[in-house]
Amino acid sequence: MKAYNVAVLGATGLVGGTILKILEERDFPINHLYLFSSKKSAGSLVTFKGKEYQVQELKEDSFTEDMDFAFFAAGGAISEKYAQLAIDKGVKVIDNSSVFRMKDGVPLVVPEVNPEEAFRDSGIISNPNCSTIQSVVPLKPLHDRFKIKRIVFSTYQAVSGSGIGGLNDLEKGQVEFYPHQIQANALPHIDSFLDDGYTKEEMKMVNETRKILNDDSIRITATTVRIPVRYSHCVSANVEFEKPFELEELYAALENFEGIVVKDDVKNNVYPMPLDAEGTDQVYVGRIRRDFSVENGVNLWIVADNIRKGAATNAVQIAELLINR
Repeated sequence: MKAYNVAVLGATGLVGGTILKILEERDFPINHLYLFSSKKSAGSLVTFKGKEYQVQELKEDSFTEDMDFAFFAAGGAISEKYAQLAIDKGVKVIDNSSVFRMKDGVPLVVPEVNPEEAFRDSGIISNPNCSTIQSVVPLKPLHDRFKIKRIVFSTYQAVSGSGIGGLNDLEKGQVEFYPHQIQANALPHIDSFLDDGYTKEEMKMVNETRKILNDDSIRITATTVRIPVRYSHCVSANVEFEKPFELEELYAALENFEGIVVKDDVKNNVYPMPLDAEGTDQVYVGRIRRDFSVENGVNLWIVADNIRKGAATNAVQIAELLINR
């Protein structure tokens, strides 16, 4: 099998470190590994497959023509500044920031949902928002069969979605990263507020869902909330279809779709929880029940590890698509 030269930007961060973990777990065929970070973290040693690598400071001349893939996990400002430099050297960029997601011509890919988009030659592939990724996986088979008309998203998102700052606020009981205490609290505030009262996170879910499902006709609204959980986001999705359905048909569509685990036995208190999802790559779905307030409505409870499937694993799966074509 061919081996590839791979760069990871933000290698000492939460998502970058998890990308390295996933690459090792899935035995991605790597020839040379290049690790980059800010000047502050440069010089750190990272162990990958039993070998120590020294993290280099990211500079404008860091990219070389022998690199095949660059995983960007260092934030939007870094992606905006350095992605084109990598592309100019012929490096395929897989970007975890929101900078390019909604740009025309840039694929926004969840491999189980729209793998064909990964092969559009734009030089860059965007990794979607974490809550969007886990939501569209179960929505895809249902949309294909029953045509989604409207979605109401309500999210309950772990602090690791904010990186180390969010984890520190929760674990240390401090108020440094978030505007309010997160311990024993819930903050209906993820990312900055827009003029219409929605947050950027909420609009990411609206716009990215439409783009990934390739259907701008779907009416979508969202409320995103940060909760005092370390890992794994939860999403309540209230979905209205154009076509009638039987619940048994929904179960079958979900159970037979790649990447989904249905956990739904309420008589025995079986339903997805953050602790179930932490450290795994599956999307868990439960609490499947009709919404009797509308015609052809259903409620879904969707849980997934936001750092793995919601970021690092999805990025590595995109690279796997490209090498296994």
